[in-house]
Amino acid sequence: MVRYVLVFLSLVGFLFAIELLPIGQTGFVLPFTSAIAWISAGLMQLFDDQVQAQGKLIWDHGTGFAVSIEAGCNGVEAGIILVAAILAFPSRWREKLIGIVVGLATIQALNLLRIISLFYIGQWNRTFFEWAHLYVWQTLIMLDVLIVFLLWLRWQSTHGPTPNR
Repeated sequence: MVRYVLVFLSLVGFLFAIELLPIGQTGFVLPFTSAIAWISAGLMQLFDDQVQAQGKLIWDHGTGFAVSIEAGCNGVEAGIILVAAILAFPSRWREKLIGIVVGLATIQALNLLRIISLFYIGQWNRTFFEWAHLYVWQTLIMLDVLIVFLLWLRWQSTHGPTPNR
């Protein structure tokens, strides 16, 4: 267990450091965040043609309300924690890869729901927006990471013994 915790913490530190470096920001985080804004706006345009996206900003032409997807709201940090948790666990690389791909897809699907719901909550009530943004969705995203990891642990345990690393 001590080995797992040390490897996990080392991976989290390493991945967060890469994320925070200028090359990580310009090469991955900013383009990824723009893609999340674009996908969110595209989904909203299916039923609301007033929504537009540019860069990390989503706005409504009708109301003038806008949100900016900032660090911590793009799902990258939650993904880093999940990836580190899976990589630190002693299992086969195939199971790790499957867990990472499915887990990141799950986190981003929930994150899209988060962004869309917060966009409309913000137009309705700014106070409730702040509460939902800071407390409800932060908790749900991290709970999603935990649940995905626990489901992955259960699934990968059915695929034979873990190798010695």
